[in-house]
Amino acid sequence: MTTSSSGHEWIVEAYGCHPVRLADPATLHALFGQLIAELALHPVGAPHWHQFPAPSAHVAGGMTGMVMLSESHLTIHTFPEHGSACLNLFCCTPRAEWPWAARLGQLLGATDVRVRHLGREYAPLPIAAP
Repeated sequence: MTTSSSGHEWIVEAYGCHPVRLADPATLHALFGQLIAELALHPVGAPHWHQFPAPSAHVAGGMTGMVMLSESHLTIHTFPEHGSACLNLFCCTPRAEWPWAARLGQLLGATDVRVRHLGREYAPLPIAAP
């Protein structure tokens, strides 16, 4: 028995980001909006956002955002004090590759973007007979 049903998950780390952009709600809303539009995703509600307290007088607090999708979910966690952001997109249906490095460079100023794309099987794959 084999399965042809699987989801897709992208785990993304963006480094070298502009700290102010990582703490700016408008910038992060624009990022979610662009990603959702370009991948034809379907939110089932409004995104939820939380901004953390500033760790120092020189750096704004990071943000966490999540939007539930009919395809699953999209999340972001930003760390202005480190100039980095972590994103996760899970889709239960196939999607085209998104130009993560280009878009995160444009919107967040990221200079180093690392993407892991995982296939997520919905049922165990059969074990090959010895």
